[in-house]
Amino acid sequence: VVVCVHCRLLQLRYIPHPAPQLSTMKVIAAILALAGSAVAFAPAEQGSRASSALAAEKPFSDALGATAPLGMFDPLGLVSDGNQALFDALRERELKHGRVSMLAVVGYLTTAAGIRFPGAENIPDGLKSFPALMETSDGMNVIYQMGAFFAVAEIVNRDATWLDKEPAEFIGDYRNGALDFGWDNFDEETKFQKRSIELNNGRAAMMGIWGLVTHELIGESILPGGYLPGQ
Repeated sequence: VVVCVHCRLLQLRYIPHPAPQLSTMKVIAAILALAGSAVAFAPAEQGSRASSALAAEKPFSDALGATAPLGMFDPLGLVSDGNQALFDALRERELKHGRVSMLAVVGYLTTAAGIRFPGAENIPDGLKSFPALMETSDGMNVIYQMGAFFAVAEIVNRDATWLDKEPAEFIGDYRNGALDFGWDNFDEETKFQKRSIELNNGRAAMMGIWGLVTHELIGESILPGGYLPGQ
């Protein structure tokens, strides 16, 4: 009996399993993506940024954005030497790309929903919008206006040190004494929480816009109803 049971176990062990279906792989990928985005959108609390004594010894382990479970994630060791100037430069770029990506995701989904400016009803959505704009003089005017907007935005969105204003409160603070919306009325904990939300939402948006563009390029829709922009 023991021999028979052992033989049966060996048979079960070496039974070849069929390769997982594509739909199953998509479900697994979606679950992993949702789990990752949930972490990205979760606001960081100061007490949960470093969960071990080893992490606490790493440079910038208590900095904004060092969220659980990874903490200070620097696999390339770019700031492992504690270089504050380099860290600030990288953080400024991360914030800028995150802010642009949040606008990009909103714009991509808005045009995919069929919303257009007056006169642009025939312009396709997705990546095909750029070739369509370049086919007409009006479309080229739109591209020129976009370029002008990018230039102005690049000039405005920086710390205006040439103005007689107070210095920026933190990296990415481009108010320059002109905008507030009640920010100065928040306590330090609330400010930290809101800055964490912006940073993590920007990280999620950077992954989101690349996911949307990549799926458009490979012809695989991830939007409701199976809609594929640019087609």
